[in-house]
Amino acid sequence: MLERLAKIEQQYIELEEEMASDEAISNPKKMQELGRERARLEELVTLYRQYQKSVKTLEDTMAMLDDRPDEEMLSLVKQEIDTLESDIEKQYQDLKLALLPKDPNDEKDIIMEIRSGTGGEEAGLFAADLFRMYTRYAQIKGWATDIIDINEIGSGGIREVIFEIRGRGAFSRLKYESGVHRVQRVPETESQGRIHTSAATVAVLPEVDDVQIDIKESDLRIDTYRASGAGGQHVNKTESAIRITHLPTGMVVSCQDEKSQLKNKEQAFRVLKSRLYDFYQNQQAAERAGARKSQIGSGDRSERIRTYNFPQGRVTDHRIGLTLYKLEAFIDGDMDEMLDALSLAERSELLAGESD
Repeated sequence: MLERLAKIEQQYIELEEEMASDEAISNPKKMQELGRERARLEELVTLYRQYQKSVKTLEDTMAMLDDRPDEEMLSLVKQEIDTLESDIEKQYQDLKLALLPKDPNDEKDIIMEIRSGTGGEEAGLFAADLFRMYTRYAQIKGWATDIIDINEIGSGGIREVIFEIRGRGAFSRLKYESGVHRVQRVPETESQGRIHTSAATVAVLPEVDDVQIDIKESDLRIDTYRASGAGGQHVNKTESAIRITHLPTGMVVSCQDEKSQLKNKEQAFRVLKSRLYDFYQNQQAAERAGARKSQIGSGDRSERIRTYNFPQGRVTDHRIGLTLYKLEAFIDGDMDEMLDALSLAERSELLAGESD
């Protein structure tokens, strides 16, 4: 492993030298490509150099034992050696994790879908809370969000919303959110103060391009109809809403949020492509004989992944058994502690699979 890391470090040095060359400086496209490759290696090289530095410090510290230090100094040197050995072991494990193959979708933009589940009106309100949570998280990260389609209910809740999040690493951070989210709280309409349990389902799909998924026109049925709900004068007067059915899978996508039929059609196609890509990827994973499937990043939409308990102010992720007592901040977009833990757990699981 260390030989491989030394080669990667050399590759990183050569990239830096090439970026400083006149040829690269005068070619913006080439510079952009080199910059992306350098950024891909930077974290790994930084970890490797920290590891090398710790190993060198340990060697120098152990050499101090040859000088036969007095008892007090000997105790300090041994403490330092113990600390360094512990640090080196952790850094070595971090390097092994960093060398694991990256998800090819990690840098992609995403399409998120949130649907209210069991729980009636309260489920719709919870779906709206989740929508605000993810858009707030995207805002904190400096990412852009756009609603593709939304079906609201009168009380301020959401029956279904499909929206896009655009930003570097969006999929890598939010891919763990697919599944059933459960909320426990006292509804405003509950006069007896009884805790109500409801749920919403979240799907996170990487946005794909035409090269990755091929859709035949003969496999599609496209229907137009009049939009309903908020939207201005065009509602119920023009057939701007679009429904696309993918006949081989039975998958249906509807979009009515835009006033233009063409724009609704474009949006619906984007969602359909991402859904089909996700469908076929999951199908391939299921067919891969003997492959270890990560439970943390599986994206199983039927799996209850998290509970938001308002009376106790806690949020619990059931896949990794982590509970955070900061629900108010979490629902306001402060999600990184949870997402970091999920990422680490999945990489550790993959690492265990590599050593099986």
